[in-house]
Amino acid sequence: MRFAIGDTDFLLDGEPHRVLSGAIHYFRVHPDLWADRIRKAKLMGLNTIETYVAWNAHAPSPGVFDLSGGLDLGRFLDLIADEGMHAIVRPGPYICAEWTNGGLPYWLFADGSVGVRRNEPGFLAAVQTYLQQLAPVLVPRQIDQGGPVVLVQVENEYGAYGSDPEYLRALEQMHRDIGLTVPFTSVDQPMGTMLEDGSLPSLHKTGSFGSRSAARLERLRQAQPTGPLMCSEFWDGWFDSWGEHHHTTPASASAEDLDVLLAAGGSVNIYMFHGGTNFGFTNGANDKGVYRPIATSYDYDAPLDEAGRPTEKFHAFRAVIARYAPVPPLPATMEPGGSGRLTSGASDGVGLEARITPATDLAVRLDRVASLRSLLPTLTTWSAHDEPPTFDALGAASGFVAYRAEVDLPAGGVLTVGTEVRDRAIVSVDGVVVGVLEREHHDRAVTLPPVTGTLELLVEDQGRVDYGVRIGEPKGLIGGVSIDGVPVARWTVSPLALDPIAPAALSALSEVAPTGGNVLAGPTFAAGSFELDTVDDRYLSLDGFRKGVAWVNGFCLGRYWSRGPQQTLAIPGPVLRRGRNELVVLELHAAASRTACLLVEPDLGHTEA
Repeated sequence: MRFAIGDTDFLLDGEPHRVLSGAIHYFRVHPDLWADRIRKAKLMGLNTIETYVAWNAHAPSPGVFDLSGGLDLGRFLDLIADEGMHAIVRPGPYICAEWTNGGLPYWLFADGSVGVRRNEPGFLAAVQTYLQQLAPVLVPRQIDQGGPVVLVQVENEYGAYGSDPEYLRALEQMHRDIGLTVPFTSVDQPMGTMLEDGSLPSLHKTGSFGSRSAARLERLRQAQPTGPLMCSEFWDGWFDSWGEHHHTTPASASAEDLDVLLAAGGSVNIYMFHGGTNFGFTNGANDKGVYRPIATSYDYDAPLDEAGRPTEKFHAFRAVIARYAPVPPLPATMEPGGSGRLTSGASDGVGLEARITPATDLAVRLDRVASLRSLLPTLTTWSAHDEPPTFDALGAASGFVAYRAEVDLPAGGVLTVGTEVRDRAIVSVDGVVVGVLEREHHDRAVTLPPVTGTLELLVEDQGRVDYGVRIGEPKGLIGGVSIDGVPVARWTVSPLALDPIAPAALSALSEVAPTGGNVLAGPTFAAGSFELDTVDDRYLSLDGFRKGVAWVNGFCLGRYWSRGPQQTLAIPGPVLRRGRNELVVLELHAAASRTACLLVEPDLGHTEA
């Protein structure tokens, strides 16, 4: 088969073809659930699945390129093909996506010599290697080779970042050089000069917007007089940041804008069809003068919620699509008011099962407690430094790093970080917390009490900036540390092995004797076990806890924070098991309860309304 760009339409084997696509990021969804999410996209009436490729997920360190498990992009694309659907792939190299560092590997910028998203030899050489590593996955899965891939995007909303046609031409050629033959696209907001700045005549321009469809398409047509109109990011919701409200958009309003888009003959990629979750420490952040880390949930108020269940928006969009294209019948469980789950029969034998008996909420007592300090030997590999190194210099992509120095302060003093804390530091002396420095508040100084002993700063990367000029910046204690103006030297430093959590730490926790009590004083680990008769997606509620990280059966669910908006963490069903399960929580501050709850329904927090 052949896919091409005609004067007015996309052409599939020479015939006009409308792309009806939905975004699913394979790296935000447990791989055992990919088939379920793809099938539900087809049931909504879509014929295509779009995904970014997160370069930094595949390349966590130099010389490594991982295509296994939840990063098996080839398998994801094959599942799309198995459903008779097409695929749009957006390998970046920059993706934004509210994903840490916008998908760019942190190690690429560690020595400060490599450019970011520009025509710079070091950056382009790394991109070339990345694309060559992707070639065995993408090239044989193009539609003209019998695969599902019909479009590939070059860069991502570049017009909002810069205007460098030489850079874009170099990227385009690299994509061609690895053997990609399908049409190439670009995407930008139809505002100002972004469409022109972010593309080339040889790239098919598409738009990104979520409202005012008619006006946006008119601006897109102005920038590109011929070819099919396409919104390749139709924003049907939005992401959440910690401390803000949960973003929602009315299903009726989104459906109306979708209807206008399709009535104009446009093609669409719904962003997102299913958002998923920023598991582990993968969330990004924004910094436009104030640093704002993005929440763990990436529900996005999408047609499928975080647990893969159809929402009101699913049915509203399906009704709109049915006016322009055939839609398959829904199984009874997918009808409004149904469970939202596919039976194995409805999913053509891909092993998806409906819940057999109704699940109930389950309380989990965290009866084994061990301080973080006591478990540090199982989580750390210390190294000595004259000055506090960055996370990047230590080879730490994300998470936590402990910085220690011996001090003699008979009268106390004022500790100051020279330039910036990236992003949050818990300051302790001899194991007693004395303060917190937060990047969001532009904190750089804290008063220390009299002490002769160990000064420790537990620094948390809360998400690398994914948009704008601060992409690629290092993490840690930037600009050194001084006390009363005197630099602190001779540090011992270690990243904490938390994602995945070190097996030695889990083993040590399993041997801790259960204790009574109802509170936690952090930083501390708390663990408990629970039994399940059936396995399905659940939501972890940590009511009474303040801030930290949670794991189930060793799988890192991500960060929680009492400031919200989200009040629950998604637990994918495949992470759970029948029989005994283990829950571990790292509470950084304090908890008024030692009871967690596994809920059937999520709580994503208050909305603006």
